[in-house]
Amino acid sequence: MKMAECPKLFTAVDFVETDSFAYERELFRQGIGRVAGTDEAGRGPLAGPVVAACVVLPAGCDFTLFKDSKQLSAVRRARLHELLLESGAEIGVGCGTVADIDRINILRASLLAMKRAVAALADMPDFLLVDGKFPVPLFMPQQSLVKGESRSASIAAASIVAKQERDRLMEGYHRQYPRYNFARHKGYPTAEHRRLLEKHGPCAIHRRAFKGVREHWPRK
Repeated sequence: MKMAECPKLFTAVDFVETDSFAYERELFRQGIGRVAGTDEAGRGPLAGPVVAACVVLPAGCDFTLFKDSKQLSAVRRARLHELLLESGAEIGVGCGTVADIDRINILRASLLAMKRAVAALADMPDFLLVDGKFPVPLFMPQQSLVKGESRSASIAAASIVAKQERDRLMEGYHRQYPRYNFARHKGYPTAEHRRLLEKHGPCAIHRRAFKGVREHWPRK
């Protein structure tokens, strides 16, 4: 996958870090109408896909509600996810499958998931705010923001959707592979997951290329 070099409207802008809508507001000031945020969930697990979301917040929403999903309780995260669905936010979701992860590595699979999430929107955004260091492989105006989920409400909203959607998928995999208890740890490398992986060996949704899994994969 070739990384796209995309035009940016600003670089290294020193916005007040406590204002999580500063980037969006600056883009609106420059005449950019549809600003989207994108983020992923599931780079660290030993099993399951990486899931990305892309969110365009509705005009007039209370952007202060949306925080990094890792800082929210499960109950609060679920409520904010419901609020996004009810508010008319535009949402796209995309996955980097286990096969993608094993084939092209987790970073590129994460960016591919983001690309798919953007493509899943009903209409393409005019500008994309991206969590992390790297651009999404799309030729469109965008800005990568390290720790973007704490700096942009749009990215934070995407982090909430991505986490909720991935958890839902892993709960489905739990019903398919109950011996691994995916409903509890969601595929992350907890002590319990490592113990069950060692006991039962990997299943079809374990990431073969990951340390902690490849040691347990049957050798040909």
